[in-house]
Amino acid sequence: MHSLPDPVASAEQQRRRGRLGVAMVLLVCAAPVIASYFAFYGLKLSGRAIGELIVPTVDLPPALKLTDLDGQPVKAESLKGQWLLTVVQEAACDAACEKALFAQRQLREMFGKERDKVDKLWLIPTDDGAVPALRPELRKAVTEGVPVTVLYAPRAELQAWLKPGAGHQLNEHFFVVDPMGRWMLRSQPNPDPMDIKKDMDKLLKANAGWDQPGR
Repeated sequence: MHSLPDPVASAEQQRRRGRLGVAMVLLVCAAPVIASYFAFYGLKLSGRAIGELIVPTVDLPPALKLTDLDGQPVKAESLKGQWLLTVVQEAACDAACEKALFAQRQLREMFGKERDKVDKLWLIPTDDGAVPALRPELRKAVTEGVPVTVLYAPRAELQAWLKPGAGHQLNEHFFVVDPMGRWMLRSQPNPDPMDIKKDMDKLLKANAGWDQPGR
């Protein structure tokens, strides 16, 4: 006479197999990302970065309050899926700001066939809920051609996410955010655009196996 299978044990085995299957699927999906970061950080590529690699990376805050130029709220999650070449500059935008925006535009074009993987992001700090308007000519300049994504954000929330180098201000740097929304590189203060390009070229190359244009 054969003993009957234990239904409780069978159910537990099925749950274990199910968890193992989910874990395997997640591992397969994450493998290209893990490999690319290992290539960049683990194989001494990081030692040749001109800017400063942020280790550990800092996630884009999902609750970051963002508003577009028309006053419409924008979800932080919507920024994921592209490399973000990011500047933090005031709405008044002085000569140094204009220089940074020009460099940002030129840099994206210099990436050649990889440029469609990169978005330009200008974050404008706000205080006490006030949303200062851009000068008409400046607004036209950043929205024509391949537009800059211009978003307002509370100053305190920006300062809690992105950090300048010691003794410097946010507006002196470029910040690179990866397609998963992780801030992972900060340029030198007032950088030579070619230095940023060299670092970005390495990042795009290291991630070429899984990173595709568009969101």
